[in-house]
Amino acid sequence: MTFTRRTIRTIAEFEGKALHGGHPVKVRVHPSSGGIFFRAGSQRWEARPVHVTDTSRCTTLGEISTIEHVMSALAGLEITDAEVEVEGGELPGLDGSALPYVEGLLAAGIEVLGEAPLHVPFKRVFFQEKEVKVAIGKGTGHWQYTYDVSPRWPGEQTFEVLDVVSSYAEQVAPARTLVLAEEMPMVRQYGLGKGLDEASVVVLGASAYETPVRFSDEPSRHKLLDLIGDLYLAGIPIRYLNVSAQRSGHRTNIEAARLLLEFVEE
Repeated sequence: MTFTRRTIRTIAEFEGKALHGGHPVKVRVHPSSGGIFFRAGSQRWEARPVHVTDTSRCTTLGEISTIEHVMSALAGLEITDAEVEVEGGELPGLDGSALPYVEGLLAAGIEVLGEAPLHVPFKRVFFQEKEVKVAIGKGTGHWQYTYDVSPRWPGEQTFEVLDVVSSYAEQVAPARTLVLAEEMPMVRQYGLGKGLDEASVVVLGASAYETPVRFSDEPSRHKLLDLIGDLYLAGIPIRYLNVSAQRSGHRTNIEAARLLLEFVEE
């Protein structure tokens, strides 16, 4: 069985404030072949779990942080080959979602490189740590995420797509990053989220959203967005996986991606 390798036709450029640092950053996604790589100056890292160096608040690859939104966009558009050049050490927050990356990559155009052998897990992968669960198996792009902060509001939310690729651009990519209202003092204390504002973050209050939302279940959609980006580090096209996750964050997503690679058919 094979899958189609794709890259972009021309360079896609993005700039803005770093999602957490708030300083100006620039990103250029170049056409490439041979996989997905991130580059900062003369240093270069392949987008693989083994090169993840930090998962607190975001996913850091080598010395480049907050890679999950652009990785998610690449996965959703089935782009398998790209060189992501980053100036500033972090990806920009943009509007807090993956939608600007989707739009920019589509504007650059997508080019087919050819066919390659498809490697999928030979058995179901199940990662569990206390209440966190991630289940992965070969399938048809059926993805589900359950966001659960019970007993606080909004309790449990589940978002599900039966065909992740066809649903991605409209149903997943626009979902923005989120924060619990009680976490705001800590976020400010540690200098996080400086690249976000009221229009680019969903604030969950004690009994309602404190900022306008794009979807009534935007938190679960954004968590699915992050999960897609993190698991794509395993290099498997998302249309060939069925995935169900609950309460998982960047650290456990990456652990699941590492485990997934251990059960991939060669």
